[in-house]
Amino acid sequence: MTGVHELSRADARRIAVRAQLLTKERPTGLLETVRRLSLVQLDPTSAVAPSADLVLWSRLGSAYSPQELRDALDEQTVIQLRGSLRPAEDIALYRAEMAAWPGTGELRDWQEYHRDWVMTNNAFRRDILERLRADGPLPARELPDSCVKPWASSGWNNNKNLTMMLDLLVQRGEVAVAGGWGRDRLWDLASRVYPDDVEIPVEEARRLRDQRRLSALGIARSRGPDWAVEPLDVDQAGEPAVVEGVRGRWRVDPALLGQPFAGRAALLSPFDRLLHDRKRMNDVFEFDYHLEMYKPAAKRRWGYYALPILYGDRLVGKLDARADREAGVFRVAAVHEDVPFSKTMTAAVDREIRDLARWLDLELV
Repeated sequence: MTGVHELSRADARRIAVRAQLLTKERPTGLLETVRRLSLVQLDPTSAVAPSADLVLWSRLGSAYSPQELRDALDEQTVIQLRGSLRPAEDIALYRAEMAAWPGTGELRDWQEYHRDWVMTNNAFRRDILERLRADGPLPARELPDSCVKPWASSGWNNNKNLTMMLDLLVQRGEVAVAGGWGRDRLWDLASRVYPDDVEIPVEEARRLRDQRRLSALGIARSRGPDWAVEPLDVDQAGEPAVVEGVRGRWRVDPALLGQPFAGRAALLSPFDRLLHDRKRMNDVFEFDYHLEMYKPAAKRRWGYYALPILYGDRLVGKLDARADREAGVFRVAAVHEDVPFSKTMTAAVDREIRDLARWLDLELV
């Protein structure tokens, strides 16, 4: 039986940074990068650039062109699944759960609500499927909304019937995003989008997803809070570990242990997967960060859409900057230093800022 790996915080950070392809040795291709990250989260905010593009730029550098990602989506080598981008071959790991929607065993209240709402609106569901079967792929604006019982929510999805039905049909494995970007996404029958792979049984698929997740994260807790789409924990994937000064049971990818580490400076999207597990970020990286775009301006410490700054294996500050495309400039308001920057750190971070401005094709101000 494998013993428990004893790691320092620095060990854990370097494993995480290496897993996320943020070392000096950069990946070289879009598809390779998406496969190794296993997912890239989507977010509509474009204060600097769309988050998915920022994530890929942070790894690939200015050689990355956003058009590459749009082409991969249209060619369906990369597929959008519930707010994230994934390599097409990974969709097979979700098909069995889609077939068992809304779940197995005793259902939770929200699962029952979803099931009952779709059943009540089954004619609405069939109208969408029939339209896609005949004319798909289509943008959402060309799909029928024949809902008889509106979606009820206390949040921003209230009465967004077509949006919610499409999301639930994705969960059921009946429809899929077939290309396009943002509001111009195209929808089609899932059978015409997803690879025709053999369905993997639910438990085996979960085990394989845990392994993929750990490979992308490097180190993660074996147990964590529930997340509807992509958990933060990895169950029994990898090997057990403890991190000095940090509570909890960890699992580590043994392939990343004991490797030499050469770090670099990187500017990260607020939705970068290195930061997504905020508890891991606090415990292992000891980094204080919150996305402040929902706060009143007077209460922001770091800025509307501050980009976390990575240097080596440490998160060392935040960049407060915005892309002003009308004026053709990339405005840097502040570089917030969590630790005093040395001349070498300052020079490396400045290079990244200049490179980001060049990539955005904006003048640095």
